[in-house]
Amino acid sequence: MPKQLSARQVFTNPLHLLAFGFGSGLLPKAPGTAGTVVGVLVYLLLLPLPHWAYWLATLLLFAAGIYICGYSAAALGAKDPGAVNWDEIVGYLCSMGFAPRGWPWVILGFVLFRGFDILKPWPIRWFDRKFHGGLGIMLDDVVAAVPCAVIIYIVALLLKTP
Repeated sequence: MPKQLSARQVFTNPLHLLAFGFGSGLLPKAPGTAGTVVGVLVYLLLLPLPHWAYWLATLLLFAAGIYICGYSAAALGAKDPGAVNWDEIVGYLCSMGFAPRGWPWVILGFVLFRGFDILKPWPIRWFDRKFHGGLGIMLDDVVAAVPCAVIIYIVALLLKTP
């Protein structure tokens, strides 16, 4: 049976603190959604960066997430514990990488990303089952971000939004 970490364990260990989305993964209900809310905040912090720097930061957060999520998942004795939600943060950032600015797009990205991450249609479910450890935890969320980004991009084109 997977273990649980106390709030004290999460807040005193920097790797667990990151893996648990700065503590948002400790919420008893919908920790993935809470992680995505943190993703919105991180997105807003990264928004002033040039496009190339946004993607570089996102890539670095993804790479770090492989280790961070793998570390906490191993400590919990679980394949992909729901409380570990760093992957949702990075997945949301990937969803929004080509989105126009503005709150309607932030909300659309949030709703789309949560939908794809929860439902895990093909090929997201395939990645979720085939890859394990930190890479597996991170990868299915990045794959879930792809259709979100495509839908946002198409809607922006149809609405002629810059």
